[in-house]
Amino acid sequence: MTRRTGVFVCHCGKNIAATVNVKKVAQELAKDEGVFFSEDYVYMCSDPGQGAVIDAIKKNNLDGMVISCCSPNLHEKTFRDASELGGLNGFQCEIANIREQCAWVHKDIGKATEKALKITRAAIKRVQRNQPLEPIGVPVTRRALVVGGGIAGIQAALDLTDAGLDVILVEKQATIGGNMIKLSETFPTLDCSQCILSPKMVAVSKNPKIRLMTQSEVESVSGFVGNFRVRIKTKAQYVDPEQCKICDDCTAVCPVAVPNQFDQGLTNRRAIYIPFAQAIPASFNLDEEACLGLNPVVCGKCEEVCEAGAIDYDRKPTVTEEDVGAIIVATGFDLYGMDKLGEYGAGRYKDVLDGLQFERLCSASGATGGHVLRPSDHRVPKEVVFIQCSGSRDPENHCAYCSKICCMYTAKHATLYKHHVPDGQAYIFYIDIRSGGKGYEEFVQRTMENDGVVYLRGRVSKVYQKDGKLRVLGVDTLTGTNVEIDADMVVLAQAMQPSKGTAEIAKTLKIGRDKDGFLAEAHPKLKPVESVTAGIYLAGAAQGPKDIPETVSQASAAAGKVIALLSKAELAHSPAVARVREPWCTGCEMCVDACPFEAIELVAGKARVNEVLCEGCGSCSGVCVRSAIDVKNVTQLQIHEMISAILA
Repeated sequence: MTRRTGVFVCHCGKNIAATVNVKKVAQELAKDEGVFFSEDYVYMCSDPGQGAVIDAIKKNNLDGMVISCCSPNLHEKTFRDASELGGLNGFQCEIANIREQCAWVHKDIGKATEKALKITRAAIKRVQRNQPLEPIGVPVTRRALVVGGGIAGIQAALDLTDAGLDVILVEKQATIGGNMIKLSETFPTLDCSQCILSPKMVAVSKNPKIRLMTQSEVESVSGFVGNFRVRIKTKAQYVDPEQCKICDDCTAVCPVAVPNQFDQGLTNRRAIYIPFAQAIPASFNLDEEACLGLNPVVCGKCEEVCEAGAIDYDRKPTVTEEDVGAIIVATGFDLYGMDKLGEYGAGRYKDVLDGLQFERLCSASGATGGHVLRPSDHRVPKEVVFIQCSGSRDPENHCAYCSKICCMYTAKHATLYKHHVPDGQAYIFYIDIRSGGKGYEEFVQRTMENDGVVYLRGRVSKVYQKDGKLRVLGVDTLTGTNVEIDADMVVLAQAMQPSKGTAEIAKTLKIGRDKDGFLAEAHPKLKPVESVTAGIYLAGAAQGPKDIPETVSQASAAAGKVIALLSKAELAHSPAVARVREPWCTGCEMCVDACPFEAIELVAGKARVNEVLCEGCGSCSGVCVRSAIDVKNVTQLQIHEMISAILA
């Protein structure tokens, strides 16, 4: 038990000092048993603040240090490193969180000050029984897993291989490319998305360091940072990509037609198909769900005409296990469901389209060969209404958040429409314009001024069909007048939301999600690409709505983090792990079942902890009825004394 404890109480500017009487906290703590040093300081995380910690340890011969400040997630490492420089073991330094857990949640200075005292006293009691610990050395697997094959996953994978790392790229669809490859053009430069992305897709397919696994999903992940064991399930590959000659003979004989997902359901495809001309892998695929039957074979015509012998109906799903050192999650986004936007006629009227459907109409490789035509009768629409914030910024009925890119892609849609139909009229209903990127505001202004697009500030209340037209009822709040437009087509700018399966992959990888379902970063400013689980990083729209430049930047940032991590010969794992008191252990296996990291096993009738796998969560200690297992520096005695200090 330590006998000479030092305490620093941080003002954090006004973040803490505005609500907590910091000087009083420091003065009161100086009277406590075992506290030999107690001071307040304006900014503890500053260089002078850290220097004060080092000097206090040396001058007072301290064997324990408590920094009463902000969240340990932010600065625990900072102050433990400073303690090491002062000659104190880093694990004999503890953080008392009096900012997020006290100052930021109270207004009454007296009550907040009293609570800050209790929180700090609890930390003092803990540190006084802390033992000096040394980090556990962990070997590193110099290979990374990237989950998701959109532009974020592609960019991250290519950056990783540039650093010499091997990469496994897992994509659940039949091709990589994600949503970006479906776009006609990209704002604000109006580059062809396929011209930009296709070379990168080919680079992935030809890179010897990338193992591409399409039609695959991550089933489970075990292990820890630097040494993950990943289980990947791949659907049955009825068409061998290596043998397929892309001759298209199979589609000519296939009797089945189903909606084409790549064209957003505006066209049909066969049960055997290639997603699009530039698909990677460049191979046809057999849709088991659409096929007339494979067990037993009902049709078999595609196999009969395949001269290359690439089709094999007896193929089965495969499961592989791979070792990787780090994981990047780039699972992308989906558009907010059309079925939830009934007020706009979505799902009822063929000529009410979502944003990606309109992209496919404008694309030369799309449903109408690049001609903007109404899906209902294939006529050129002369009046088109674009409705922004469809499902966004509506906390009562839909999504509360702004999807960030809708203003820009609506301006692009209106511009593309005017290029295709110069004599047509485009209307845009908007709440306000958010164009916060390089060249974005100028792009919107060009749309307004040069293309003759009419912007109407206000919401649309209803869209219904009348006399072969779509009647749009809205309001122009700038003039205070109601607006009625008889349109040939309505295009919705829907909210972005996490792609289907994001919740499952988050659960599989043990990473968090925010209130809107997007993957949660460890810290919004200091760790924007890191998840709360060490070794797992985030990239792209899976983490939140973003445009292509921001997505690519984040993907490269995540790759940079992985490169830095895997460049080390050995990683340091926290030594604050579970330990077993074998004489008390009865081998009941309750701790084995409770451990979420599979770090405990039964050996010779006793629990044994794999320290490299253990994350020190304490689940085992919570279920052990004989107190035979606890976590180093978070013992039951420490917890008891911390509670007593708070309740005293």
